[in-house]
Amino acid sequence: MMRTARRWLYVSAIELWLPVLLAAAWWFASRDSASAYFPALRDILTSFRLDWLSSAGAQNLRPSLTVLAAGFGSAVVVGVAVGAVLGLNRGFERATRPLLELLRAVPGVALLPVFIALIGIGTDMKILLVASGAVWPILLNTIDGVRSTEPLLIDMAVSYGMGGGRRLRSIILPAAAPQIFAGARTALAISVIIMVVGETVGAQGGIGYFLLAAQRSFQITDMWATIIALGVLGYLLNLLFRLIEAVVLRWHRLYQARLGGPRR
Repeated sequence: MMRTARRWLYVSAIELWLPVLLAAAWWFASRDSASAYFPALRDILTSFRLDWLSSAGAQNLRPSLTVLAAGFGSAVVVGVAVGAVLGLNRGFERATRPLLELLRAVPGVALLPVFIALIGIGTDMKILLVASGAVWPILLNTIDGVRSTEPLLIDMAVSYGMGGGRRLRSIILPAAAPQIFAGARTALAISVIIMVVGETVGAQGGIGYFLLAAQRSFQITDMWATIIALGVLGYLLNLLFRLIEAVVLRWHRLYQARLGGPRR
């Protein structure tokens, strides 16, 4: 227990020393700032506390987190399902690859006018926008992960009479899980970006709406405070994702440790 606590403190110190150093440099460099566009960090942190560490901040974050969770969750489900199908059917994947590459080349935010015309301005449009942009890293990594499954394991499962569905659940998807999680981490960052862009159009709440409103009304300290809030949100989401990944892929890390391979 003590060893785990010491390791956590050590890792936290390694991760936080540079942000703390940069924040300290920012604090002292801006403490006498008279610029309207680059206010003192002290004033920005005051706005951050009032805007985002209060009940009002929770109200502004709720629609953003709802869109993010629904959009990212939909991207994971669709990406893993479609990626598994394409990974198991090479001929079908070759036939659809040109279409997939064509659709993947279109940035998710470029579909915003199309979704507004088809669905209108609302939560459903934002969820679909996030899902359409975040699905690609998950889908492509799932295809590669499924195809990288050790053929000997598949042959052994077939020889023992294991059905296709059970092979998928027990062998193929667990073997592809490290690559799926790698794609999902990239997709999470994409989801945050698209969520903010989607909330700048016709929204009545959310962190993107608050950022645009602060910029348009020249509330510069609130704008900088919102940017910091976005950074903190992204860090906390990545931390949560890493914790989930560590639990789900614990068997993978133990297996690599036994083989003496590199740790992810």
